Amino acid sequence: MQTPKRATASTLLALLLGFGLMQMGNTLQGTLLSVRGGIEGFSPAQIGVVGAGFWVGVVIGSLRCGKLIQSVGHIRTFLALGAIASTAPLLHLLVMDPIAWVLARALTGFCFAGLFIVVESWLNGAATEETRGQILSVYAMTGLSAGIIGQIVLPATDPAGFRAFCIVAIVIAFALVPIALTRAAAPAHEGEGVRINLVGLYRQSPFGLVAAFLCGVTTSAFFTLGPVLAQRAGFDTRGVAAFMASGTLGPFLMAWPLGWLSDRLDRRLVIIGAAVTAAVTLFSIMALLPEEPCRWIVYLCVALFGGTIVPTYSVVMAHVNDAVGEGEFVAASGGLLIMQGAGAAVGPVVGGVAMSAFQHGLGYTLIATQILMAVFGVYRLTRRPAPPEMHKGVFVIEPSVPVGTALESVHSRAD
Repeated sequence: MQTPKRATASTLLALLLGFGLMQMGNTLQGTLLSVRGGIEGFSPAQIGVVGAGFWVGVVIGSLRCGKLIQSVGHIRTFLALGAIASTAPLLHLLVMDPIAWVLARALTGFCFAGLFIVVESWLNGAATEETRGQILSVYAMTGLSAGIIGQIVLPATDPAGFRAFCIVAIVIAFALVPIALTRAAAPAHEGEGVRINLVGLYRQSPFGLVAAFLCGVTTSAFFTLGPVLAQRAGFDTRGVAAFMASGTLGPFLMAWPLGWLSDRLDRRLVIIGAAVTAAVTLFSIMALLPEEPCRWIVYLCVALFGGTIVPTYSVVMAHVNDAVGEGEFVAASGGLLIMQGAGAAVGPVVGGVAMSAFQHGLGYTLIATQILMAVFGVYRLTRRPAPPEMHKGVFVIEPSVPVGTALESVHSRAD
């Protein structure tokens, strides 16, 4: 018979393995659709709208799947959404039409939001107050690691054929197995949802709310249209995969250093510094690509760019936690989720339109976004002092697809 500690460890391993496979399939699917859309002759604007569809689905799923779970339970919700998510990639293959792809991608986002909510609820049930922060960090790093693997797998498939879509469907289907077979008890109902007040949240942390929106714009636009940018620069499938994997490796390596800095400095300074670094790095990438430089220099710049834009949302979350009152962070995290998701839905559309109109349209869009974040951050520095050290919480890495579950309670005040 397993001891409780060993049973908990095996449960966590099964949950993290299943989540990792889900995120691997999701990342592979996102890059695959951008590459295949280019092959099919979709414009960057159309590819951007397809990418935005995923985030629209994530936001709707994050807000609505809780009621579905309350209605039919965690296990039935997990199995139903998992079945849909594993078949959705094949819809893209059956209907080569941008509108159909937007609908299928939104369906995928809705399902993944529900799946992640269930997984995070199970993780929360297996965690203690002492281990919850560690588990959330491992969970987030598992997602980033799986994202790197998902990008690397792309060259082993043929984006122009049907095999890649079948692989995505198989990976997502296999992701359900370790979680479905775990002995984790279905979490109990965790209470009614909190009321989200975006106006009140803006009064408490104007920079946090705006930065969350701009984080969504930047990350979604880059990871949706980055493959198109690499294709335009003459990268083959292997090069596109390395380009996007570099953008995921950077966050994996830089999340902790940024978090360490933000725990010791005014978090707004860290966000501003990351935004300036991202803008300079992206400008360097734009200057390098037409000249056909050493690919490793480009990959290094992309890693630095990804390492500054992706972890920024975690710093923003911690900054808002420092500003809101006790017991308000669950509502605040829900507000940030809406703003980040709204930005993520807007980013690929704006970036795609700009990319269709100008050669460096995506780069201009992302640089402008980062400059706006930095300028507004500097302005807010002059309007409000940093919170006292005793009010600062502890930095925790956020998942790459935040869905705002009970795991957010880990963001507690430091003693």
